[in-house]
Amino acid sequence: MESNRDGDYVRLEDGEDVDSLARNEAPLDVPTSSETWWRWGVKEIGLCILAGVLTVIIVNWLGPPFMSKVVIPTINWVTRSFDPPVLALLIFATTAVFPALIIPSTPSMWIAGMSFDYVTGFSIVMAGVTIGVTLPYFIGSPFRQKIQTWLARYPKQAAVLRLAGEGSWFHQFKAVVLIRISPFPYILFNYAIVATDVKYSPYLLASLVGMVPEVGLTLYGGKLIRQLADATGDHKGLSTPHAAVNLVGFGATMIATVMSSLYAKGRLEEQRRKEEATLG
Repeated sequence: MESNRDGDYVRLEDGEDVDSLARNEAPLDVPTSSETWWRWGVKEIGLCILAGVLTVIIVNWLGPPFMSKVVIPTINWVTRSFDPPVLALLIFATTAVFPALIIPSTPSMWIAGMSFDYVTGFSIVMAGVTIGVTLPYFIGSPFRQKIQTWLARYPKQAAVLRLAGEGSWFHQFKAVVLIRISPFPYILFNYAIVATDVKYSPYLLASLVGMVPEVGLTLYGGKLIRQLADATGDHKGLSTPHAAVNLVGFGATMIATVMSSLYAKGRLEEQRRKEEATLG
């Protein structure tokens, strides 16, 4: 027998099971995945457009003074102070160690984008990320019980993490990839994952795969910063075609990253609801 919405019990007929009843009632309570996708998509794309407009305004009005007084001196200092091998080592070290200290490593990725070509910068950053996701996994393991207690304050996020720790090696790999692509904070997830039963090998490989969009977008941002700084230093603005290509390229990369994040978020939410339906 099953309980209906009014609290009364309903007898299941022969051949009728809980899953069929859930399928019949689900559309009344849960939006379809396509509805969820479009709702999130419209919202996030709108935010991207707003962010783009604000970026154009900031660059036009505040960009030149900021570039000439902050960015250009910083780039010149880095260039004079460190040879490329030393700079590569520093970028690797910061992207490897900062996550364990819960310090964002995004500025280091920007510097990698400003200082190296895409292949070299990507290789340096991903090498650091490999260590950066590994250290918290092992450092946090002795504190698993405390992390579980902390996660108990956030049941929705804990439910998503619990999904990652279930099932086969491939299930764990897929779940961690989705979480990495989703908006779940990078440096917090590195420690929170130890509260689950996720094994190290699927966690590491999935983290590297899931970090590719974020690293690529951040390196692209570093390239744009360098181009703007060079144009400002030469007292020349970017040509209209050059600026348009950069803007379109960055916008396309950002939208692709956001849409990937939305897809991952939707898939995780769908899995979480399925788990709740199974347990309930």
